[in-house]
Amino acid sequence: MQENELLNAVLSHLPLASDGGGFHPPSIDEFFPPVLLFEGTPFELNRIMLIRLLVVVVLIVLFYLGTRRMKIVPGRFQSIIEMGLDFVRVNIAEDLLGRKDGTRFLPLLTTIFFLVLAMNITGIIPFLNIAGTSVVGLPVVLAIVAYVAFIYAGLKKHPGTFLKASLFPPGVPWPIYLIVTPIELVSTFILRPVTLALRLLMNMVAGHLLLVLCFSATQFFLFTAGGFWTLFGVGTFAFGFAFTVFEILVAVLQAYVFTLLTTVYIQLALAEEH
Repeated sequence: MQENELLNAVLSHLPLASDGGGFHPPSIDEFFPPVLLFEGTPFELNRIMLIRLLVVVVLIVLFYLGTRRMKIVPGRFQSIIEMGLDFVRVNIAEDLLGRKDGTRFLPLLTTIFFLVLAMNITGIIPFLNIAGTSVVGLPVVLAIVAYVAFIYAGLKKHPGTFLKASLFPPGVPWPIYLIVTPIELVSTFILRPVTLALRLLMNMVAGHLLLVLCFSATQFFLFTAGGFWTLFGVGTFAFGFAFTVFEILVAVLQAYVFTLLTTVYIQLALAEEH
């Protein structure tokens, strides 16, 4: 009873959202913004779609400018581009697939890494403030691309045995296949693309909601509540700044994990036991 009275006393001193100056927490509606261009057509664009298009244009321009006049002694900008490309080539592609297969799949893996990274990082860029991967469409498309690459690699390397070996692992007694085969079917050909997409999506959604919560609370405490509540605004701003730094780490990590898992799946498809 005393807890309820204390809560009511606190809330009585705070403006309500309905009065136009209260605290408005983040909601899932932010991931479905209104249409801005071409409404009612198959090409309609909202804020998130425009961010995605912007990211693609920026990536194309950056890599074009960074690679159009390659020098033996690179300048600063070329060095940064080369460091990024070498990171994917050495630490992901060639490390897991070897030089030959790593080189073959390097364009795909490089595209996935930098696209996911750039789309993720827009979540902390002012005036954009939402990740291009925070709506399920793009993560699903990327997961399908990874899935197709996995199937292609397996069928290309082992055209006669890939599917059989994936569904019927050698060395298992025949009656056990009644249990093993459905599990392999679900885990290998269904759950892999689903988990790839959901892992990326959920991290970006959670990160956006957390940042919006912190900075919305900061704005509310500093400019609306006033008085003693300003101290809470300082605290929520500190948390927001810390979570922003953390979100940068998450953006890089999720790009790395998505690319790494794609490479691992390709490696499993190329394995000699098939």
